[in-house]
Amino acid sequence: MVEKRKPMTRGRIWFEAIAGKQAKLVPTVPSVLVADALLQNERTRILSIVPDPDNPFPCARQGQVGLREAWNLARQVRDVIEADEDREKRAIISIVDVPGQAYGRREELLGIFLAAAAATDAYVSARLAGHPVVSLLAGHAISGGFLTHGAQANRLLAFKDAGVMIHAMAKNAAALVTRRAVEELDLLAQKVVPMSYKIEDYAKLGTLYKLIEGVNVDSPEPKHIEQVRTDLLAAVADARSGPRDLSNRLQSESARKYRSATLEVRRRLAEQWHG
Repeated sequence: MVEKRKPMTRGRIWFEAIAGKQAKLVPTVPSVLVADALLQNERTRILSIVPDPDNPFPCARQGQVGLREAWNLARQVRDVIEADEDREKRAIISIVDVPGQAYGRREELLGIFLAAAAATDAYVSARLAGHPVVSLLAGHAISGGFLTHGAQANRLLAFKDAGVMIHAMAKNAAALVTRRAVEELDLLAQKVVPMSYKIEDYAKLGTLYKLIEGVNVDSPEPKHIEQVRTDLLAAVADARSGPRDLSNRLQSESARKYRSATLEVRRRLAEQWHG
């Protein structure tokens, strides 16, 4: 029997690149890649979601975060928390290339909301327990897929590349919901930064720890891989020395400039809450 060729998506490319050949692969479902690897002296668990054409849930075959993916993410992260309870907390690195959450009748009936919440809660619990959680955004990071896998990291890194897209909704879907042409949305995005699908504009919001430049994302050279590993280790070290919440995303100069309304709303809510 001829073995099926695995789709070489960015999620798989960068999972294999960062983990390296010496990594210990952890058994899981085909759409969730998990490895324990040593990056220099840093113990890490690396996770990535990838397409699985044979996924029993059709809505999750293109790399979406579905039921199997979310529950397995939760399990793999929880296993790390439990294993490291009485020792140094290893880093958790999420490789993110997800086109969204799997939406379908099966997913709704079987509780996709609960599965996604379990994965999200596992990442949050790991971060609050002292595990440095770092996400590398290599491709799409859309909607519930990103919220479930990647968004809860202490530090976010992304490639400066046209193929990297972070947003609440895919562009075509946003056009349908707002009853506008895609071209109209692009024009609005030039004036309203949060509406933009460009990674350079997302970086202006102050959420990213680093925007990585000069890397061939689809076919990285060894020097690019080493560069990214170094960036990830720097992010891990920074996360270890900082607070365990996500307050750093609101403290940058870019956040103060482009998220001033958000900061003001948060200030007023806090004032009322503690008043």
